[in-house]
Amino acid sequence: MSDNAHAPAAPGAEPSNAHGHAAHDDKFYIRIWGILLVLLVVSVIGPELGIRVVTLITAFGIAIVKAYLVLKNFMHIGVEKKYVAYLLITMVALMVLMVGGVGPDVLRHDGHRWSNVAAKKTVEEGLKAGGGHDAHGGEHKAGEKPAEPAPAH
Repeated sequence: MSDNAHAPAAPGAEPSNAHGHAAHDDKFYIRIWGILLVLLVVSVIGPELGIRVVTLITAFGIAIVKAYLVLKNFMHIGVEKKYVAYLLITMVALMVLMVGGVGPDVLRHDGHRWSNVAAKKTVEEGLKAGGGHDAHGGEHKAGEKPAEPAPAH
């Protein structure tokens, strides 16, 4: 080790560790852990309300905030501030691209040259068990195929 490794910090300077990162006391990490714990509770309770917008906000929005806190405070990405914004924007763009790319196929039961037989069977069994009401609130007779919804464009 060099002689300056144990040299005292300049007055008013924040103490740092051997890698040059700012050192934090235990209270700092406990506070971040507490914030992450509260966000975890909110992300678990949010979907229980049954409101789709709240579920999406708690699922994705809080996940982004938690990822940012972990990156900044535990992975020391705060040292490279310009990369945090790039990582966050890239992550959100890839998430939107994935959901937008697979969503139309996952939400449908038929396509050009494919059919999800298992999903159709599950829907039919659910309709039979549910008393004959289809997803749009209409009734149908047993054995009758429910009306297909118009394709979204």
